[in-house]
Amino acid sequence: MALGLLRRRRSRGASGAVSSISVPLPPGAGAFGFEVLDPMGQPMGGAEVTVTSLDSHRIATRGATDPHGYFIATLPPGSYSVMIAADGLSPARENLDIAAGVARPTAQVTLQPARQLELPTAGTWLFDPPHTAIRFIAKHVGMAHVHGRFTRFQGSIRIAPNMTDSQVAVRIDASSVNTGNNTRDNHLRSADFLDVERYPYIDFTSTRFAHLGGSKWTLHGTLTMHGTSRSVSLDTTYLGSINGGYEQELRCAALAKAELHREDFTLNWRSMLARGIAVVGPTVQLELDVQAMYRTHDTPTPPQ
Repeated sequence: MALGLLRRRRSRGASGAVSSISVPLPPGAGAFGFEVLDPMGQPMGGAEVTVTSLDSHRIATRGATDPHGYFIATLPPGSYSVMIAADGLSPARENLDIAAGVARPTAQVTLQPARQLELPTAGTWLFDPPHTAIRFIAKHVGMAHVHGRFTRFQGSIRIAPNMTDSQVAVRIDASSVNTGNNTRDNHLRSADFLDVERYPYIDFTSTRFAHLGGSKWTLHGTLTMHGTSRSVSLDTTYLGSINGGYEQELRCAALAKAELHREDFTLNWRSMLARGIAVVGPTVQLELDVQAMYRTHDTPTPPQ
């Protein structure tokens, strides 16, 4: 079975529609293709395409559209479901049947803007620690991953009438690092890594919000860790707001992610195995899974 993106030969008529396509077919296989457009009718490069077998419910192939918005693949005969997704846009779903020796005409799909969630009420929102997690993942000995989190932190979000003027501030107690292993955690607290005696806090202060479309935002700001400050960008998904919780207070939620390079923060400790493999990888994946409570004069204090 051959899967993947293939070279195509196509010609366009006056309308711009694809009029022909030629795909080399492996024996017993069929082919299909999609041309994906954005809401403005422009080619959508980098859209994620996932093809699932309707019989086994297993993923048959996946990939991304090329810079011209095309995705073309070959598959064994059968019935499939195709999902096409891109940040800030609503996913599109199509079903198709693949027949041996047949290259289906290329279908054109236009992705539409995702439904805009109602933004949080203007004012101050406080992180709710029991329902918020600050996690990280680092590669270990070149293959496995170490998962950890910080257990003590505080944070606030000031929502402005114009969302792009909003601000976020987070302070993390560096000594609260927890990977589930006391020896490793003590090493992370030492001068080899976080050096918590000299630098007890990790601070993030935002500079601006940038809307990418739908519920997707980029949160730009400054991260200070180990005595060094660097500009970082958090890929953020707003998850909405609701009246709920232990006293039915107003809450909002968001998920923010970033990739950090240890050496940017002078976290330069390194140890190599015999074959030159680093014990700790150069990058760390950071994730903030935040639930915040709207602050008023009678807002209950978040539980510890």
